[in-house]
Amino acid sequence: MPALAPSTPRVVIVGGGAGGLELSTRLGDALGRHRASVTLVERGLSHLWKPLLHQAAAGTLGPDEQALSYVAQSARHHFSFRLGAMDGLDRTRRLVHVAPTCDADGREIVPRRSVPYDILVIAIGSRSTDFGTPGAAAHAVALDTEAQAQLVQHRLLDACIAAQTQAGALRPEQLRLAIVGGGATGVELAAELHHATRALAAYGLDRIDPARGVRIELIEAAERLLPPLSPRLSRAAAAELRRLGVHVRLNARVSAVHADGVRTADGAFHPAELVIWAAGIKAPACLRELDGLDTNHANQLRVGATLQTTRDARVYALGDCAACPWPGHRDTVPPRAQAAHQQAALLVDQIQRQLAGRPLRGFCYRDFGSLVSLGEHAAIGTLMGGLARGSLVVEGRLAGLAYWLLGRRHLYALHGLRRTVALTVAHALLRSAGPRVKLH
Repeated sequence: MPALAPSTPRVVIVGGGAGGLELSTRLGDALGRHRASVTLVERGLSHLWKPLLHQAAAGTLGPDEQALSYVAQSARHHFSFRLGAMDGLDRTRRLVHVAPTCDADGREIVPRRSVPYDILVIAIGSRSTDFGTPGAAAHAVALDTEAQAQLVQHRLLDACIAAQTQAGALRPEQLRLAIVGGGATGVELAAELHHATRALAAYGLDRIDPARGVRIELIEAAERLLPPLSPRLSRAAAAELRRLGVHVRLNARVSAVHADGVRTADGAFHPAELVIWAAGIKAPACLRELDGLDTNHANQLRVGATLQTTRDARVYALGDCAACPWPGHRDTVPPRAQAAHQQAALLVDQIQRQLAGRPLRGFCYRDFGSLVSLGEHAAIGTLMGGLARGSLVVEGRLAGLAYWLLGRRHLYALHGLRRTVALTVAHALLRSAGPRVKLH
């Protein structure tokens, strides 16, 4: 990338999730050659689309199959990449403070530093919240990052190998998996783990009977699964999970997590070798102390219709970490990947307008429905927006195709048509030549 003049506007995007990476890519293409300096600050080296994390956790998708290198993406699309996590902000001097980065042995490889900006976009997403449940932080694994997904997959594989080789009987919690939370993540993970454990048994782990020895339990505090969907679809999802052999527990609030299981508020104990927490989300706590920017109870940055934060017109927020008004609704725009995608698309034009001194546009969220994967090319949900008056309920393979197309749309936003087709073909060939589930 050629050297930029000191007067070149500096646009800094913090967070390389779906919205942040799409925005960096498209702004880099639009401005990064000569008109502006576009920089992405992100704590990791690679990006994995968050709706794929349940597949990575189950081992039915190797993270390397779909992970995207920030370094390579920045080189192709004319933006700069800076490794590190934001740990502070100086709005007076317009500096983003970036924490030092350490290697696996704890040695500092990138020192603390500050990145100057003229326009800042914060897109650091959300994290699971355990609501202060005793033992959850120590004994449960969340599913927010690629590293956590790999941890779940490794522990699942280790548990199966241990059961295969041990001489004695299984312990009460052995080969039992408890998923806390019956939202989209919990439901998708339960279905994917069912298929993964069946596949593992087919690869030589013949002493494990998946139907009898493996128990997957989905525990939800509410009276039904998938509250954003209709009661009919909630019932259909629960019925499909039970058909797969998943034990669905409704109206069961988890009161404590232990090393060998979870206890619910009614006093029942549910033995489990692995507990995965998928109940509730919050924006990262660091946003509460970000140089006076206004946040809500979920740590989200409050923004106006233009996606500018309420206390600083040079700072935008998008995606799960933004509390964006939704005209005609009591709640703010829901924390979904489609919202981040739409906000990123607006900000490509919005930032160019601000740099040119032109009036800004308001964000109008369009709900295109919700889809939840049930594994093996099946899904359930609704499609909305231009299809009919109201919504179209989809189930089975048609919904599975729609879910798959959502992933292609994300790839298209990052790579364009030609590269998306090439990556799709390459991924299909790779999966056809390898095992159905990751075995290492």
